[in-house]
Amino acid sequence: MRNVVILGSGGMAAELTFYIEDNNAKVLDIDKINIIGYIDYENAKQKFWGKYNFKAPLICDIDTYQPKANEEVILGIGNVNVRQEMVSKLLSKKARIGSFVHHSVIMPKAFKWGIGNVVFPFCIIEQNAIMGNYNLMTSYSFISHDCCVGNNNFFSIAGLAGNVKVGNNNFFGIRSTVIPGISIGHKNIIQAGMVIDKNIEDETTVFFRYKEKVLAIPKQVNTK
Repeated sequence: MRNVVILGSGGMAAELTFYIEDNNAKVLDIDKINIIGYIDYENAKQKFWGKYNFKAPLICDIDTYQPKANEEVILGIGNVNVRQEMVSKLLSKKARIGSFVHHSVIMPKAFKWGIGNVVFPFCIIEQNAIMGNYNLMTSYSFISHDCCVGNNNFFSIAGLAGNVKVGNNNFFGIRSTVIPGISIGHKNIIQAGMVIDKNIEDETTVFFRYKEKVLAIPKQVNTK
């Protein structure tokens, strides 16, 4: 059993906790995770604690956290920029940053990837893909064959077709997809529902219907 501290106590940490508890109910004891507590600031306790009803305590904030030899930290923060900042602080403290992969994930046994990755249920990672560190894949995301993914990317029910290259610190919104052979640089925001069919360099936001009004026209009922 692994002893784990979750970094964060908001919605993403709540999702991560739920999936860890679900995973614990279905795997061998050696593969289970014991959540020792959460790292966050005191005001987060007032904002989130009652809402998410965490069983383990809020033990400290990131500034006062002192890593222990028998524990690792799993990243429970969705914001790419905040997560990057927190990773830097953890590394400066020589903390061990662990990964979590739900048992329902389909992936090669010899998958090449780094540390600190979090993969939620029903994701698919195909053969010959490569991934760096600190990436987060929410449920039903997929990374197809021969893709190369860098560090600290967030995939929100998003997908990469084959032979896609992704840099660092990118955000992929809900149901966004990338067609085969595309390259995406660093620090990009791909908004929900986008289909990326052209290469993207750095610090670009890809959006659709920006500031357009979405109309919902109700069915007209004949009262005669």
